[in-house]
Amino acid sequence: MEKFKYTQGSIPLLISVPHSGVHIPSDIAARMTPQALTTPDTDWHVDKLYDFAEGLGAHILVATHSRFVVDLNRPATDENLYPGQNTTGLCPVDTFDEEPVYKSDDDQPDAEETARRVESYWRPYHDKLAETLATIKAQFGYALLWDAHSIRSEVPRFFEGRLPDLNLGTANGKSCAPQLAQALQDVAERADGYTAALNGRFKGGYITRAYGKPDDNIHAVQLEQSQITYMDEEPPFGYRPDLADQVKPVLQQLIEATAAFKP
Repeated sequence: MEKFKYTQGSIPLLISVPHSGVHIPSDIAARMTPQALTTPDTDWHVDKLYDFAEGLGAHILVATHSRFVVDLNRPATDENLYPGQNTTGLCPVDTFDEEPVYKSDDDQPDAEETARRVESYWRPYHDKLAETLATIKAQFGYALLWDAHSIRSEVPRFFEGRLPDLNLGTANGKSCAPQLAQALQDVAERADGYTAALNGRFKGGYITRAYGKPDDNIHAVQLEQSQITYMDEEPPFGYRPDLADQVKPVLQQLIEATAAFKP
């Protein structure tokens, strides 16, 4: 199966969707628990949420494989991006609810298998991401990266209470120009009926931190969107057009504000 889906664009913006994939190769799936095989920690339907972006001319990169195979938003070396806080790893062995991904400890990937997964699944996505940003920058003199994510509105493992609806992350201001961050925060805070935060619990994962280099004219932002704004958060994790149609105009405003930014 292809490792990602890529749609070429015409503007200096790449939208990355690293966690909406659900495919799990059979040799890995055979060792996983029935609960894990439902891929509960997927960023469900995020690619559908951004279906307007192609019409705006954005480049779009969407992963096809589950984050349980390898997490594309973690460094290949698997260091914790939030030191001192509870997180899942490069090849997760437990779910957000701290349920086991594998049937037994012996079924978990060892260092050798983890390295193979990095080369087989992690590397192709990141190679395409880096190549696309380089192409955009060569054409326009700068590049913009939007890393699109979603998560359940309440995950006690990671945060207390309900998460804000729109969580913007810029690695505490290190991954993009402050003018862009401010413009996006203004859009999010003006969105009627939705709560927003900038660099709160979610400051941006590996993709935002690794590729966002404002001094080199590459500006990256992550949006972690609460799933309660567009879908059913319980199985079978259904897409809710009635909710999605209300929040998608806000997403489009955020994307348009990003695309309009010129360093």
